[in-house]
Amino acid sequence: MATAEKVYKVRNGQKTKQFSWRCVYIKPDGNRGFKPGFPTLRKAKDWGNAEEAKVKAGTWIDPDLATLQFGTWAREWMGEKAPRGRTTTTRWEKLEAHILPRWEHVPLRQINWFDAENWANRVGEAADDGTASKCLTIMSQMLTGAVDAKKLESNPLAGRRRSRTAAIKAKNQVKQAAKSKAPATPEQVLLLARRVGPLDGMHVLTTGFLGPRWGEGIAFIRASRGTREEAHRGGIWTCPTLMVRDEVAEYQIRDPKTGKKGPIFFGLEPVKTDGSLRDIDVPPFLDALLDEHEARLPAHIDTLFCTRSGVWWRNSNFGRQVMRPGADGREPLPKVKGHRPREGWDPIVPGLTMDFLRHLHDSLQAELKVAEPLAYEQAGHVRAGIKAVYQHPTVESRIERLAGLQGIFEKAMATLGWDRIWEQS
Repeated sequence: MATAEKVYKVRNGQKTKQFSWRCVYIKPDGNRGFKPGFPTLRKAKDWGNAEEAKVKAGTWIDPDLATLQFGTWAREWMGEKAPRGRTTTTRWEKLEAHILPRWEHVPLRQINWFDAENWANRVGEAADDGTASKCLTIMSQMLTGAVDAKKLESNPLAGRRRSRTAAIKAKNQVKQAAKSKAPATPEQVLLLARRVGPLDGMHVLTTGFLGPRWGEGIAFIRASRGTREEAHRGGIWTCPTLMVRDEVAEYQIRDPKTGKKGPIFFGLEPVKTDGSLRDIDVPPFLDALLDEHEARLPAHIDTLFCTRSGVWWRNSNFGRQVMRPGADGREPLPKVKGHRPREGWDPIVPGLTMDFLRHLHDSLQAELKVAEPLAYEQAGHVRAGIKAVYQHPTVESRIERLAGLQGIFEKAMATLGWDRIWEQS
């Protein structure tokens, strides 16, 4: 059993008659542990007995470890993790910009939900709500790690739901209103594809009708085109596919242990999740256009969607050079010495991005009432719940989806009065 001893207060170098109680208990290693500051003998012994009960149950946490500062633990935790490079970079960016300035010198045991929520809302007001949520998620992961490492009894952030301030809610409503609008119509996608030309236009069409993520799309090579073969009605059903295996990632490399900045990484990585690893079924019109696209590409270029020199597009460059003038329009320029005149373009869909084109693909799947197992698979999303285990895409659902996308394309072409997208494809 735990015991307690008196600790007399000292004033001007002299022991006084005032005292408090210090608990003495046995730690797992057999050594004595101490906890001072109790007002009564009973409270000191009760606390010590509770600690010894935790020792016997194997749930005891050393109180001294809970005084570890969050910043020290955050760096230790980061050094032990080995996620994807982009994930490491994102975590360090959030730590340096938002988390450590507030929490670096705070002991683990002093972190509580009240303070964390208020801090996150201030971040949300100053930056954006997504940043605030991401910061809380990173902190919660680290505190869960502290619990697992026996440095903290419980994670005060686990399972908590943040209450947003009125200012954050107003900002979110504005964003939601913008997102609720249809990203583009199939006709607008065709207009944009024609405007930017066949090389970049095929990238636009593929994203709008098949929905690969940016990094997945620019990673496609000639060998990414494949064929799906599945048993169907006593025979074999086939359809062309685009195989998503890798993605092009771009980020600044960070040392996991110190956060020290390294060079910029711009290269291939495996896709992030199992759901992203997929074969996208390609409708007939797009397969034929991809055939023409491959034939147009110089023989030495293997990447399907690239710059004129055959290298990967950077997202920012593609947006500035292709999407902004193509979707937003541009002013005409007169002929000047050394430069030809430039045709002016009217806006098609101001603000359209490649990410919004990906939204279009999934919106079209919803319009076509594509079966849920297939819709999730083709979009590269992970479906939650037990139905994800028992339900699988069928050949009939694949046939219906392809027919639906083909019909949408043909209807859009008829609306525009076109028989070809580019005059010479």
